[in-house]
Amino acid sequence: MAEISSSLEDYIEAVYSIYIQENKVKAVEVSRRLGVSRASVTEALQKLEQLGLIHYGYYGTISVTEEGVKKAKEIIKKHATLSEFFEEILGVEHKLAEETACKIEHVIDNQILKKLEKHIKEYKIMQKSPC
Repeated sequence: MAEISSSLEDYIEAVYSIYIQENKVKAVEVSRRLGVSRASVTEALQKLEQLGLIHYGYYGTISVTEEGVKKAKEIIKKHATLSEFFEEILGVEHKLAEETACKIEHVIDNQILKKLEKHIKEYKIMQKSPC
């Protein structure tokens, strides 16, 4: 899967999240979700379509390709792992944990992410241990 910019990652994540909630996606919904102009959304959606991550009709709905779903789930998993680590292990306030996870999810190396996932799992096991 090709690497995409952090901005485009935000767009594919938003498109996928809206689809999961609403079963359909329109550009105006993406614009609202990300707080950006319709022109910015149109440009980003065209790039995502060129990358094969979505199907986009200018006046129609947007659908996510199989490759787009994989990419969106990858980004969402990174975000969730980072947010969980910050909140549950480091005790960071929810809003700050979410904001920080959103920034780091775009640059974190998969090796580090795997180690964080392992650490979170081990931490949870230790929390459940009666000792």
